[in-house]
Amino acid sequence: MNTLETVRKHVYESVEAKTRILNDSHIISQIAKAAEICTEAYRNGKKVIWAGNGGSAADAQHLAGEMVSKFYFDRPALPSVALTTDTSVMTAIGNDYGFEKLFSRQLEANAVAGDVFVGISTSGNSKNLVATLDTCKKIGIKTIAIVGERPCEMDDWDLVIKVPSSETPRIQECQTLIGHIICCIVEHNIFGKK
Repeated sequence: MNTLETVRKHVYESVEAKTRILNDSHIISQIAKAAEICTEAYRNGKKVIWAGNGGSAADAQHLAGEMVSKFYFDRPALPSVALTTDTSVMTAIGNDYGFEKLFSRQLEANAVAGDVFVGISTSGNSKNLVATLDTCKKIGIKTIAIVGERPCEMDDWDLVIKVPSSETPRIQECQTLIGHIICCIVEHNIFGKK
């Protein structure tokens, strides 16, 4: 393995995936719609809830942190939570109800009509995310899926943003970018800066 060539290859592939997003008006439109959905929730006194598994769990926590703390500039906190942080709650649900109910049960407890739930999944087939759709419909929560390009079980969510890649690292890199764009637009829409 040529280490320098490996570095170049990965950077090139990451840039290529982002360029495909840039050149796809449908994906750009979906990202903008996601930001508007989140903005509307905040304007109505609601919150944005994030979840994912593995690296996507870390992304969920990261993006909730951007909303609660700040993104580009100092401003009041925006209510946002990641359903991937409370180990006592997660292990209780996993033990009592099974891993598939991990996020649905937390939504039942903590979400209200008008909230937004963002599910981050490279495959779009994570059973514990797929299982949330019925719960969200019952409560009245809008759902946003950020997934890879392949057909998946999350394709019937309210809004689906498909990263144009089937490679997990490239999808994850783009999911972070998309999350950052949503945070940027929401922050600007609510507080009128940058």
